[in-house]
Amino acid sequence: MKPGQSNFMNLQFSAKSENESFARVAVAAFISQLDPTMDELSDLKTVVSEAVTNSIIHGYHSDESGVVTIRAEILNDIITLVIEDNGQGIEDLEMAKQPLYTSKPELERSGMGFTIMENFMDEFEVSSELGRGTSILMKKRIESKKALYN
Repeated sequence: MKPGQSNFMNLQFSAKSENESFARVAVAAFISQLDPTMDELSDLKTVVSEAVTNSIIHGYHSDESGVVTIRAEILNDIITLVIEDNGQGIEDLEMAKQPLYTSKPELERSGMGFTIMENFMDEFEVSSELGRGTSILMKKRIESKKALYN
């Protein structure tokens, strides 16, 4: 990819827990064109897993009629990910961002999803509206030679 050019993908799938690994692999395959390090790839796969799992479990309460959307864009050496659902939304976003907070303790959730996403990415934003869903925007610079010099 030449400097200033971008590439993108859009992916929608049913809010089923078995699709979480599909989403992780699809995004990893798309990002591979930047020749990321194993650590970068692992971080990106982890944030996709966290965001998709949150959409399924919290957005739709594991109701398989929901849809999760992933948009990914590469511009030079920056990957932008947007993961969205049209689920119930988050009632108290500031509380949900607190480490160890979970609205589903009965599922033995760790409450670290947003913390992990924020720590693994260069930029992290979450917006949510009750009854309309949640959107997570994340960006990360990939430090590969391929990304910098192609």
